[in-house]
Amino acid sequence: MALMTQSASSSSAKGGKKMSFMESQRLAKLKAYEKQAKKKNIKLEELSVFTQQLASMLEAGLPLVGALEALQDQTENPVFQIIIRDVRNDVASGTAFSEACAKFPRAFPNLFISMAEAGEASGGLAEILASTAVYFEDAVKLTKQVKGAMTYPIAVIGLAVVLVNVLLIFVIPVFAEMFADFGADLPKPTQFLIDLSEFLKAYIIYIIAGLVVFWQVLKRVTATPKGRRAKDVVLTKIPVLGELIKKINLSRFCRTYAILMRSGVPILRTLDIVSRAAGNTYIEAACKDVARHISQGGQVSEVLAENPYFPPMIKHMTKAGEQTGNVDGMMTKISDFYDAEIETLVAALTSLMEPILICFLGVVIGGIVMAMFLPIFQLSQVAGSG
Repeated sequence: MALMTQSASSSSAKGGKKMSFMESQRLAKLKAYEKQAKKKNIKLEELSVFTQQLASMLEAGLPLVGALEALQDQTENPVFQIIIRDVRNDVASGTAFSEACAKFPRAFPNLFISMAEAGEASGGLAEILASTAVYFEDAVKLTKQVKGAMTYPIAVIGLAVVLVNVLLIFVIPVFAEMFADFGADLPKPTQFLIDLSEFLKAYIIYIIAGLVVFWQVLKRVTATPKGRRAKDVVLTKIPVLGELIKKINLSRFCRTYAILMRSGVPILRTLDIVSRAAGNTYIEAACKDVARHISQGGQVSEVLAENPYFPPMIKHMTKAGEQTGNVDGMMTKISDFYDAEIETLVAALTSLMEPILICFLGVVIGGIVMAMFLPIFQLSQVAGSG
């Protein structure tokens, strides 16, 4: 009996240690997530779902604290769970929802916070959050569309680079040893490939390291004001792709401006948010000019009319919107128009890239194969000259 009691006590102690270890692991993970909460960016797609669900719950009559608690439980991202938990706790203690969200600038962008402020001020938080969710959904859709169009060419170019390097580093040296026995000068294309193969074998590590360093330096340079300006100038001048990027920027500018104005956000605050959300130095500069002009009693269309980055359609429709008192409606129509053009341009670009990339692959791989078999085709001449 004593043995049984001792065994039970021992099992209980082991179980307690195991539970204690698991609890300590859970607490350690929780602390790690809490540290990430202030620094981690939340994906726009995830924020879109959160905003839509929160708006739906509020429209159904659920209190804000209860809606946040429900969203915390069903959110799969552990870091986002911590963020929602902290926002809920702040709201429960009397803090405004927008103010609680503003403590997490990486998770909630300026647009979301400003829309929440406007919703709280007007008493229509649910309606404004629903509009914000639609805006986020459109942005996610556009991003996916562009990324989807770029996936194919990037994959093909990546495959081409891998294949060419495999041929140059592993296959061509085998041919080079075979051709060395000929004892004669090789055709120039073949000799060039052999020299290139030897160079890559000797310096491939340094080339990769150099590319990594170059990429890091380029990222830092393009993060500076002058670097960002130079990047935007270069991107705008790229054929077809530059036009696509410009239309995406203009669509984002018009839609962001429209949703903020419709929600009752003050014009100067709207321009500040649009400027920061643009990610484009041309639009940032235009927003600053518009803000300065409005402060002096001017109108938006007057500045846009003098800015060469904005096409005539935006200038005329903005002016018409000001005359009819429906600027946000006009901006929404412009954004819809550009979204349709972007969709058409992406489809055309995708269909155009496919044959071009196939030809590119055929020329590169076929050229390498032909250059390596050229001495074999001329075997009698090469061998005879030896």
